Amino acid sequence: MKGRKYSDAPLKSVILYAKPYMAYLVIALLLAVVSVSLTLYAPILTGQGIDLIIKKGKVDFSALKPILIKLGVTAGMTALSQWLMSLCTNKVTYLTIRDIRNEAFARLEKLPLKYIDSHPHGDILSRLITDMEQISDGLIMGFAQLFTGVVTIFGTLGFMLSVNVKITMIVVIITPLSLFVARFISKNTFLLFKDQSQIRGELTSLVEEMTGNQKTVSAFCHEEEAYKQFCEINERLRVKSAKAIFFSSLTNPSTRFVNGLVYSFVGIFGALSVISGGGFTVGQLSCFLTYANQYTKPFNEISGVITELQSAIASAKRVFEVIDEKQEQSDDNNRIITRAKGNVGIENVSFSYTPDISLIENLNLNVKSGQRIAIVGPTGCGKTTIINLLMRFYDVNDGCIRVDGMDIRDLKRNSLRAQYGMVLQETWLKSATIYENIAYSKPDATREEVIAAAKSAHADSFIRRLPQGYDTVISDDGMNLSQGQKQLLCIARVMLMVPPMLILDEATSSIDTMTEIRIQRAFKRLIEGRTSFIVAHRLSTIVESDCILVMDKGHIIEQGTHEQLLKNKGFYYDLYMSQYNTSDP
Repeated sequence: MKGRKYSDAPLKSVILYAKPYMAYLVIALLLAVVSVSLTLYAPILTGQGIDLIIKKGKVDFSALKPILIKLGVTAGMTALSQWLMSLCTNKVTYLTIRDIRNEAFARLEKLPLKYIDSHPHGDILSRLITDMEQISDGLIMGFAQLFTGVVTIFGTLGFMLSVNVKITMIVVIITPLSLFVARFISKNTFLLFKDQSQIRGELTSLVEEMTGNQKTVSAFCHEEEAYKQFCEINERLRVKSAKAIFFSSLTNPSTRFVNGLVYSFVGIFGALSVISGGGFTVGQLSCFLTYANQYTKPFNEISGVITELQSAIASAKRVFEVIDEKQEQSDDNNRIITRAKGNVGIENVSFSYTPDISLIENLNLNVKSGQRIAIVGPTGCGKTTIINLLMRFYDVNDGCIRVDGMDIRDLKRNSLRAQYGMVLQETWLKSATIYENIAYSKPDATREEVIAAAKSAHADSFIRRLPQGYDTVISDDGMNLSQGQKQLLCIARVMLMVPPMLILDEATSSIDTMTEIRIQRAFKRLIEGRTSFIVAHRLSTIVESDCILVMDKGHIIEQGTHEQLLKNKGFYYDLYMSQYNTSDP
């Protein structure tokens, strides 16, 4: 697969992932040979038993007894070999799916933030969960029927040739018609199943969006619109699914019709051979009819599984599209920064999320160690974008950002990001205990350190009121906590790690005024001697900053202390006056 994308040949890519488990496939193939051989031996025993029925009232029971014993043993061994074969094919399937899922998730973690921002989260979930299940179902059915089908076709063909060559040729000539029918139908169903997977991802994305923001939906009375949107996508999914299943379902009856023709011709020509007395017995005819059924059955099964295979291939393509995505440039050879002093320089930086829409142009800033830098401005001016660039969630288009004189593109991302403690307006908690959520920033922290951080963040009091205190398990969305409590936990998480630099993006937006005052005092102690970048809309929280950057349309239009900016009576002055509805500061 070197030099080409996995999604270009999804079936070959799945086989490539299954390659390490070829031993199980070989065992499954050997078991398939055993199973089919025993299955083909059973009609011979049945035919021999039929020939022992000479005429009415005259049956050679003494000769029939050992045949029945052999038939029972054959049936038992066939069942055992089929069970073991299924065990091996399932093992291959689940191990292969595990590896593909691990690879997809690992790649997802290495993809640039741009990919996550530009794709609906529900669609990504659908690729890693629903589409993976579709691949699994297709593989299980495909592997099992591929092995048994191929062996049955060749094994049955050999047995039929040993019984009667002429009648065998009738079977061989007519049966492949079912494959041509199946191939014609499958060509037209792949695109339908591909569209079905895409619409399913769209539906998953909508459901994830609506359920995750149900309060907002209800607050704006958007239930009816959301329901209409859901019904519209659901209807498209129904139509596309119905078409895909309808066309793919034509395969089975079409191939069964061909198989019925084969059985009829074998019965007619076989009966004529028995009547003509050409040495072809009734028992042999019975055996041959069974073989004719067994020979056509794999063609029918393989064509019947095309529906699952087409759906699996379409799903595999979507999964491999994630794996094919270009990951962040490797930084294995980059330098490691252990403990930054906190000097940050932004030199002629230009950046835009999309090439045709400019955002930040020729931005320059020189921050000394320990300075407190506040960033204010209207929505969309580039405040959060600067944070993204400082953390290297995005790389600059032009210019460079330096930490202690080093271009951050020359540093390992993990070591750079470890220099910052970040508290965002949008809180994030994982499904775990309160203790584990705070210790997320420092996994080796002692319980005393965690409690001390919680006290500094003024979170200790409400934590102790919880049923199990610090051992209380919270959900991943923190629904059993208020928004303010969730933010206090995120603040405690940063206070635990005590980083050399801080980024506070509306860090106290969901906290009541009294608690905010206490948190600001705690932040003042934490910020002491550390370089800090503070994004705030409430200007009262940044009046003590060493430097306030006023941004508009990606440019710093004003820069200075709170008092200096008010004296200038520029953009910041107007912003401050409008916020506090006063004519005099």
